[in-house]
Amino acid sequence: MKPGIHPDYHEITVVMTDGTEFKTNSCYGKPGDTLRLDVDTKSHPAWTGVQRMLDTGGQVAKFNKRFAGIGTRKKG
Repeated sequence: MKPGIHPDYHEITVVMTDGTEFKTNSCYGKPGDTLRLDVDTKSHPAWTGVQRMLDTGGQVAKFNKRFAGIGTRKKG
């Protein structure tokens, strides 16, 4: 490998959503840093099969309000 062009590869701790931890090598942060996951295989719908709708900041309500009239005909 060419010296000086590759990122530092070191050991970090990864914390899953349920609190379990494991150590892995990564370029993330500094040696000994902790990476806390918001989504992992135990909580993501792709692996759990459970769908849930998150309405962040009323985005779903805004969408429904904006497109409520689509598909209805006005008589006139």
